[in-house]
Amino acid sequence: MPAYVALEGPEGCGKSTQAARLAESLGAVLTRETGGTDVGRRLRDILHDVDVADLDDRAEALIAAADRAQHVARVVAPALEGGQTVVSDRSVYSTLAYQGYGRGLDVAELQRLNDWAVGGRWPSIVVLLDAPDEVLADRMRRRHVESLPDRFERAGEPFHRRVAEGFRTMAASDPERWIVIESDAAPDDVAERVLAAVTARLDGG
Repeated sequence: MPAYVALEGPEGCGKSTQAARLAESLGAVLTRETGGTDVGRRLRDILHDVDVADLDDRAEALIAAADRAQHVARVVAPALEGGQTVVSDRSVYSTLAYQGYGRGLDVAELQRLNDWAVGGRWPSIVVLLDAPDEVLADRMRRRHVESLPDRFERAGEPFHRRVAEGFRTMAASDPERWIVIESDAAPDDVAERVLAAVTARLDGG
């Protein structure tokens, strides 16, 4: 039975690396939000552009929902219906964390909006890669030495702490869907834990 697996977490948690490794191990389709389609890449450019300085929080949420609607319709749903498992680097839950807990928009309203956007197709397994706030902040600082921060990365540590807490709250409230993996370890060790946990869940464990 194909599964829709999402890797989630705050900035600096290592989810992009782990999503790629998990997809390879499972022989799954690897994709991402935002930017998992041609249309989505154009929407992502708006969301992450540091020159977009006056984007309203609701507009930001709607752009993310538009990306998600296109992504699920053109990538996720066709793959699942074709019998393929999908591993996505971020999903609908990132909007709840970033625009809900981070920006302060109503989480219940965002859930309703995004449920409509994805046609009720939410990830069946969500892996939260987490680490202590100080570890995440240090990784962000080191990342910014190597490359210029994007619009979200510039939002400041209080914003990112709210996002991280939002992910933790969602994971704690829905343990049948979420798996929490501590990511403050070597990437190989984290990859082994992620694969073991997801495989167990796929096998009904």
